[in-house]
Amino acid sequence: MTAGVSSAGTRLRDEYDVLLLDLDGTVYAGAHAIPGARDALVVDGGPRLFYVTNNASRSPADVAGHLSELGFPATEFEVVTSSQSAARLVAQQVPPGSPVLVVGTDALADEVALVGLRPVRSFDDGPVAVVQGHSPETGWRILAEATLAIRAGAYWVASNIDTTLPTERGLCLGNGSMVAALRTATSREPDVAGKPARPLMDDAVRRSAAARPLVVGDRIDTDIAGANATGLDSLLVLTGVSTPVDLLIAPPAERPTYLSRTLAALDERPEMLRITAHPEVSVDVDGTTLTIAAGDGVDEMVVLRAALAAAWESPGVTAVQGRGQVAAAVAEQLGGTEGVR
Repeated sequence: MTAGVSSAGTRLRDEYDVLLLDLDGTVYAGAHAIPGARDALVVDGGPRLFYVTNNASRSPADVAGHLSELGFPATEFEVVTSSQSAARLVAQQVPPGSPVLVVGTDALADEVALVGLRPVRSFDDGPVAVVQGHSPETGWRILAEATLAIRAGAYWVASNIDTTLPTERGLCLGNGSMVAALRTATSREPDVAGKPARPLMDDAVRRSAAARPLVVGDRIDTDIAGANATGLDSLLVLTGVSTPVDLLIAPPAERPTYLSRTLAALDERPEMLRITAHPEVSVDVDGTTLTIAAGDGVDEMVVLRAALAAAWESPGVTAVQGRGQVAAAVAEQLGGTEGVR
């Protein structure tokens, strides 16, 4: 389900009927909107906005309220969370009314109740399933209850496995880091509801009734990989977690359709945002070294896209160098002459 060939002069936003927007690192960082995000998204006549988040700590109503406070139009219906998808997965595997141990917030427990299951917090309640989502209050005691349930054979669903979570203070540990603790303690693997797994993205497409959706996010391992797994076009913005170095070594499953510094790219022509060679940029790969050359008047993002395109065609690049001021700046973003970290 991808867009057709763009018409000359059209903007990226004109090619799609729905934007499936990640939140943390894309629309906002904690309590604050990403600079420029409101201006890029709140426009007349653009595609419809649906907000698709791996963060299961808040209810859709609370997320919509936070978005509205920050100036983004949002209703509860337009917010699709991994907690909803996780609850749906559990409901498909256990009988109605079954006790389900919740590792997460009351918002996650509410979603479990909404699908006809009984949320509990203790192994003594005989849970037949465990559902795990992010909560800043998660500690040893609830993880111990979940360990007991999973080791006893309970079906286990994780809302998402993001190892980190963007906040206004920087990257903090995410739900995936807590999932790793249970994985170690139980030698089990959970089913996953959130990106990059398909359930959340499928739910978002279904609810939005999108014919030509564009996934927009800041993480190649979740947002972009989730888009690729679902056969959707994607735009990666460099406002959150993933960096140019991450892109340089990204496997095909984590490579976006379009790349931009910010959401302002929605007003640019689609063909200008694709990661491909450019006539004003020369890129040479000699063994494991990639050398970029470009005039100082060439836009930095144009150079970055061209460099990435060449690197993806020649796997094994471990060092990058640039000739010219702009090319040198891009080389530095890609790891510089000291090699890719």
